[in-house]
Amino acid sequence: MPNIYLDQSKINKTKDLAQDVANDVHEFVKEHSSVSVERAVLRLYGVNGVDKNGTPLPNLIVDLLKKKGGPGGTGGNGGLGVGISSHFASALLQSKRDAQATAELILDNKIDFGNIHSFSKGDVKAKENEIANEAIALIDKSRNIKQEKQNRFKVPPTPWRYLIVATGNIYEDRTQAKAAVMAGADIIAVIRSTAQSLLDYVPYGATTTGFGGTFATQENFKIMRAALDEACEEFGRYIRLVNYSSGLCMAEIASCAALENLDMLLNDSMYGILFRDINAKRTFIDQYFSRLICARSKIIINTGEDNYLTTADAIENAYTVTASQLINEALAKKSLLTEDLMGLGHAYEINPKIENAFLYELAHAELARALFPHAPLKYMPPTKYKSTDIFYSHSLDTMFNLTSVTTHQGIHLAGILTEAIHTPLMQDRYKALASINYVFNVAKNFGDEIEYKKDGFIVKRATQVLDDVLVFLEKVKDIGLMNAIAEGAFADVKRLPTSGKGLDGVFKKELDYSNPIMDKIEMEGVIK
Repeated sequence: MPNIYLDQSKINKTKDLAQDVANDVHEFVKEHSSVSVERAVLRLYGVNGVDKNGTPLPNLIVDLLKKKGGPGGTGGNGGLGVGISSHFASALLQSKRDAQATAELILDNKIDFGNIHSFSKGDVKAKENEIANEAIALIDKSRNIKQEKQNRFKVPPTPWRYLIVATGNIYEDRTQAKAAVMAGADIIAVIRSTAQSLLDYVPYGATTTGFGGTFATQENFKIMRAALDEACEEFGRYIRLVNYSSGLCMAEIASCAALENLDMLLNDSMYGILFRDINAKRTFIDQYFSRLICARSKIIINTGEDNYLTTADAIENAYTVTASQLINEALAKKSLLTEDLMGLGHAYEINPKIENAFLYELAHAELARALFPHAPLKYMPPTKYKSTDIFYSHSLDTMFNLTSVTTHQGIHLAGILTEAIHTPLMQDRYKALASINYVFNVAKNFGDEIEYKKDGFIVKRATQVLDDVLVFLEKVKDIGLMNAIAEGAFADVKRLPTSGKGLDGVFKKELDYSNPIMDKIEMEGVIK
């Protein structure tokens, strides 16, 4: 790769600062849990389905425990302070049935749920270890299934071509996904229905009606993964499946994704806080457990720094994107994610009317690649300055494609020529892939052949952004990430840690809090 002559001591300093920021957040996370984390535990233990009103059983059981007094009853969280795991293990001992049947008995009031002293601590702990081991075995099975398929089918070279399908109907999405694979797509992302991130529950079953996307459900994951497995067989290459876990159900969706063999999840440290007004405390707690699940099951996370440039200027605020990437990386390491699982995000969003805009874009992309040499960087196409002139928009996307292959990005989201007009049609997506295929082929090794002037525009710009990042991260370290977000340091959006959606689902762990799935993954680490 071309050398952009960055000062390694400055890079090291930014990494250290980002780690300090992450350490501060993690101290808070270790002492707290959330209703989403506890519901994810139930899902991994085998609780699924809905009641006659369509309410998911994990929600009903966690809410039931939250309302109870007794052990774990401080802080207005009923018995939830010790976590759902020990209570559910006690219920399993009572029922002598499997997890699903036990959940149904709890909700039928046929089990004394919430009284963990019905059995000895040793018996409850032994049952917890048993069901936690079974849950982790399922996560490991998912990882192994994906690895076997990647050994069997050809894994496409990077940048991987990433295409979105989003009709609202999972069966129509399945058809569009196969057409995209035929046209060259390596990754299929099923974008979620509008505002699903604000739902404090995971919808159930196969869905055929969505709004600007398709609901993320475990059954929908299964349907699309099966369709892409058929495409792998037909086209002889491995096709990755992506969905979205940001929002109020981050940990639950991660558990569903692991159980259904997904390859990637949108999972960002600050996206939900900034752009969906989800409480910061809730987000960081949910994210930690969700990323532990991703690490164990080898799910690549995709972060959302590209969104910052929709509300802030891409040149003046470039340093916030890089700083957020560094923080995302540091938090990901806390969750045991390895570098090959960090799809850190950025975007091609500089105003094309600015002179040498392409050089700015190259500088930013090369900076990201230099800072994260082993990460499959997620590169987003231009959207902010798209035009209803589709030929102009197609030209913008072509320059984006050239930047991506030149700078060796990892995950390349297809830019669509009708982005500014309507939800793209299949033909629009076909043209987008045709442009990507052309540029990636004719310029495949371009980035290996060029060099940058040591005192030239690109090197100076990358150095300037890195210097700005150092100053910025020093401030974030001093005041803390949550306070920095409250001051509008990222994307010019201010969110207080005491406000936002989902804060009422956060609780402080009591001394005897138990989450053996989390404990075992932390202790055993990532299995290769």
